[in-house]
Amino acid sequence: MKRDAAYWKEHLHLGSHPEGGSYVSSFTASETIDTEAGKRPLFTSIYFMLADGELSHFHQLKSDELWYYHDGSAMTVHMISSEGEYSEVKLGLNIGAGEHPQLLVPAGTVFGSSLIENGEYALVGCMVSPGFDFEDFKLFTEDELIVKFPQHSAIIQQMTR
Repeated sequence: MKRDAAYWKEHLHLGSHPEGGSYVSSFTASETIDTEAGKRPLFTSIYFMLADGELSHFHQLKSDELWYYHDGSAMTVHMISSEGEYSEVKLGLNIGAGEHPQLLVPAGTVFGSSLIENGEYALVGCMVSPGFDFEDFKLFTEDELIVKFPQHSAIIQQMTR
C-alpha cells in the first residue's frame, strides 16, 4: 500500500489546522506546570502534515516546539527570531543534503513551514513544552510582520495569508 497524504489523513484522523496543513493531537501530559498564562500540561504532541500546495503560515508560540520528521518529502521550517534573524532548516532524513530529522523552534520565534521541491506531503510530529494551548498561539498577517521585520518582506509575503 502506497502511503500518501490521503492515507495519513484517513489513518491518523487529521483535521485542518488554522495555520495551514492538517493535524491531530496525539499526547498530552497528565502533569501540569504553572506558566505566565496559567496552568499548562508539561507537554503536548501532535501529528502535523503538509500536503502539496499547503503552507504552515507564519505564527508564534509562547513555548518551545520540537519537530520530528516521520514520512514523505522533506520540508523547510522558516524562522524569524525575536531579534529579527531569519533562518531556515530542512527537516528530513537526507543528512548529506543538510536535512535534520529533528528541530527545536524556540519560544517566541515567528515560524512556518513549506514543502521542498513540490513534494507530495510531509508528515512530522511536534512536541510543545510547556504544553500547547490556542491561547498561546498567534497567527500573523503580512502587514503585521512587514512592519516588524521589513528586511524579510519577501519571505513574509510568501509565508502569510
